[in-house]
Amino acid sequence: MELLEVDHGACENAIVVRVKGDVDSGTVDQLIACLTDGLDLARTHPARLLIIDLQPVTFFGSAGLNAVLDCHQRGAATGTAVRIIADHGQVLQPIQVTELDQVFDIYPTLTDAL
Repeated sequence: MELLEVDHGACENAIVVRVKGDVDSGTVDQLIACLTDGLDLARTHPARLLIIDLQPVTFFGSAGLNAVLDCHQRGAATGTAVRIIADHGQVLQPIQVTELDQVFDIYPTLTDAL
């Protein structure tokens, strides 16, 4: 099990939340707190865009899916777009199995997400 590291920062075109490690029921509170902070910043950012970078995630369980879905829904309710960066099975498989790939805007790189 890899510890979870989460942080966020602003760039010219978006607020980016970077997630690294295992996202499960034991670590999801840390992710939720950072997503909430990131979404709050994105609401006042000129681009109104939050990007969640899940590239370095090594495990993505249902708790992580729910946290990202909640963030996506809260963003939509306030006019803030939420995009996801992911291109590997540890993240994409749970998203596809739950058909959330029909809900989320998923990109392979930060450049593409911007």
